[in-house]
Amino acid sequence: QKPTSPVLQSITYSQYKSCNTLKYLVSCASCGLVTFVSKAFPGRASDQKIVLKSGYLNKIRQGAGVLADRGFKNVASDVSSVGGNLIRPPSVSSDEPLSKEEAMHAKEIASVRIHVERLIRRFREYRICAPHAELPSTLFNKIDDIVIIIAGLVNLLGKLIR
Repeated sequence: QKPTSPVLQSITYSQYKSCNTLKYLVSCASCGLVTFVSKAFPGRASDQKIVLKSGYLNKIRQGAGVLADRGFKNVASDVSSVGGNLIRPPSVSSDEPLSKEEAMHAKEIASVRIHVERLIRRFREYRICAPHAELPSTLFNKIDDIVIIIAGLVNLLGKLIR
């Protein structure tokens, strides 16, 4: 449901999705288990803001690799400041094609990212997390708890990677 407050409507509106949204930062281990779920952020929040404000950086271990998509390029220094290593596909420019090494690196990342996409798909199997799901206003204050429970259920589904 669209928030009744004009301020909430404004901050939750996502230009990309063309509707009011909430965003979560979800992290998983290399085996596919959910290891971190942030609180909800308004749809307008940038990926960098979510990473900085969610508490996720405090969970990164020294030397850990953090796989992210292209949208997270602005958090590389934040991740490295806590001892992590941001791993993301190389940026593609229309002027220059990828080098052979960059193409191989992109292919390796894509083969791992597919598991992240599968994890997201598992979340979206629950109707309340599906794209364009309507959240009744009566559940707005409970949505973080609901998403945490869904993360637990997703973990109980069994291995993501066989």
